[in-house]
Amino acid sequence: MSHNILVTGGAGYIGSTLVPMLLDAGHTVTVLDNFMFRQASLHHVCHHPKFHVVRGDIRLRDTMAPLLKKADVIIPLAAYVGAPMCKADPIGAQTINRDAIVMMLEMLSAEQTVLMPTTNSAYGTGDERNECTEESPLRPISKYAIDKVEIESRLMERGNAVSYRLATVFGMSPRMRLDLLVNDFTYRAFNDRFIVLFEGHFKRNYIHVRDVSRAFLHALDNFDAMRGQIFNVGLSEANLSKLELCSLIKKQIEDFYFVEANVGKDPDQRNYIVSNAKLEATGYAPSVSMDAGITELIKGFTMLKNTVHGNV
Repeated sequence: MSHNILVTGGAGYIGSTLVPMLLDAGHTVTVLDNFMFRQASLHHVCHHPKFHVVRGDIRLRDTMAPLLKKADVIIPLAAYVGAPMCKADPIGAQTINRDAIVMMLEMLSAEQTVLMPTTNSAYGTGDERNECTEESPLRPISKYAIDKVEIESRLMERGNAVSYRLATVFGMSPRMRLDLLVNDFTYRAFNDRFIVLFEGHFKRNYIHVRDVSRAFLHALDNFDAMRGQIFNVGLSEANLSKLELCSLIKKQIEDFYFVEANVGKDPDQRNYIVSNAKLEATGYAPSVSMDAGITELIKGFTMLKNTVHGNV
């Protein structure tokens, strides 16, 4: 079944990977993006007759109203992503991550479907065993995580929606980001050959950007069974500490060295082992391993030689 899908922030890191997949699956896709990073990440799909693009701001009701009216599925990716970016511009973060989404939800009919990415950073340090499922208590610390928790609550109230608590995303994308942890560590290993780690024992979960995109397609295909629920989206074999991640990178970049020092602190204090069993029980399985993702990044960084590809 094909859908009319509105993807806000569709030219971003996840969107520029997801949109071509949606088009290949036969859907009509409209992207709304403000192109704040001057990215040309969707130029390769401009030939597609079912692709439409609008330059605009999700905070403007007059911009959103006609686009929402034509959509039966909304995937709201537009956001200030991550604690550092939200701290750098708290007003922008508040109006985009919270206020604009609240407005959007109020404008939707009960029949329209929302597939919403949130974050598993709201788990904080998990329970006493650092293990987290969708039922675990949320302990958001940063403004980013706090706003995402509120929006998820509102999303679940409307019912006709799925919330995806994303693990830390990695991998090459047409709108590349180097500020994501795996991408950052691999970039520095490739270019500098060393990293100084803080909180090296802290564990978190990871997921490849293509597998995130596949998860949205999975939700479209299985929406009746997943409706009104929250799912962790991560690679179950990649609940890794920073030290373990660096060891995996060193397998592919042998002259890479890393040491620990008390030089920083994670703003969300992410230190947990996340279960993705609930989503896996619906038939979803990630396809890109951490080793394969690191190999891909090394290939990409052979071509990419600047530091403009980040949110902060």
